[in-house]
Amino acid sequence: MSNKMKSAAIFGATGYTGFELIRLLLSHPGVKFSVLTSEQYSGQPLAQAFPPFKGRLDGVSFGKMEELLGAKFDVAFLALPHTLSSSVAARLLGQGKVVVDLSADFRFRNIPLYESVYGVTHGAPALASKAVYGLAEVYREKIRKTRLVAVPGCFPTSVILGLRPLLAAGVIDAKGIVADCKTGVSGGGRGPKLGFHFPETDEGIRPYGLPTHRHTPEIDQELSLAAGKKTAITFVPHLVPMNRGILATSYSLLNPKRTAKDVEAAFRKAYEGETFVRMLPPGLLPSTKDVRGSNFCDIAWQVDEKTRRVIVCSAIDNLVKGASGAAVQCFNLMCGFKEDEGLKGMPLFP
Repeated sequence: MSNKMKSAAIFGATGYTGFELIRLLLSHPGVKFSVLTSEQYSGQPLAQAFPPFKGRLDGVSFGKMEELLGAKFDVAFLALPHTLSSSVAARLLGQGKVVVDLSADFRFRNIPLYESVYGVTHGAPALASKAVYGLAEVYREKIRKTRLVAVPGCFPTSVILGLRPLLAAGVIDAKGIVADCKTGVSGGGRGPKLGFHFPETDEGIRPYGLPTHRHTPEIDQELSLAAGKKTAITFVPHLVPMNRGILATSYSLLNPKRTAKDVEAAFRKAYEGETFVRMLPPGLLPSTKDVRGSNFCDIAWQVDEKTRRVIVCSAIDNLVKGASGAAVQCFNLMCGFKEDEGLKGMPLFP
């Protein structure tokens, strides 16, 4: 698809990822908004539904999804609940649209596994084999050629970017890997939930999703492909009282005869020249504060010579590189734009 001006629709535009898509795409020179949908806010004035963007969305059709599925637009971003996106994507692809899906519906290569994890029958299983997993640093050329991208989950993005180069190079043992992750409360979505209520989260930290979080099979899938053999990690997420960000600290063991130099070589080979993966210099470790509001993933690593354990730390903004920024990155590849269009903003600090 050529890189001429594209009209975009966002389905599910008033969730956190929908808002983030609007924020990013408003700075994209090749995008104009045609459609924004919201089941909850439909019928309200546009400025009331989108107060941060007052005066910037004039002339955009706003309403319920079913009313706007047949509207004119080139690209659809689906910021919809898991299990709903698949049937919507099928209809849009049938109309010749490009679809960037931010749900989990097309991330799994194994449909029965998806159905067991999410407890539903897949809405469009025939399309799953045509979808490309939207991690641009790994599947860039496939993304350029597809009309359906499955944007990775936020935790999987942080863990896979940190571990995949080492597994692909055979530097670490595929067994016994542990990923310990901390995330901000926006990962739970915009809808009110007791576990994400301010008095319940402030001044505390707690693990959740044990023993198997729904992102674990997604991580295992991609790391197994990298390693060339079955890889099953222990993944433990923790909720911390901040709005944005994920910090993933992953622990693995060096393979025999491998050294710290091999670890560095694997990362250099994978990410040298990558726009959005920043390998930090010695002595500097990632912080969620340093990537907030940006599409960057900051990575650092250390090898404990005493235990031969490799410790990899990676930080992302869960709403940007972990969701909407990755979606825009994929959109750029699919539609012939420069990969960083709409994503050139630096992190917000402090």
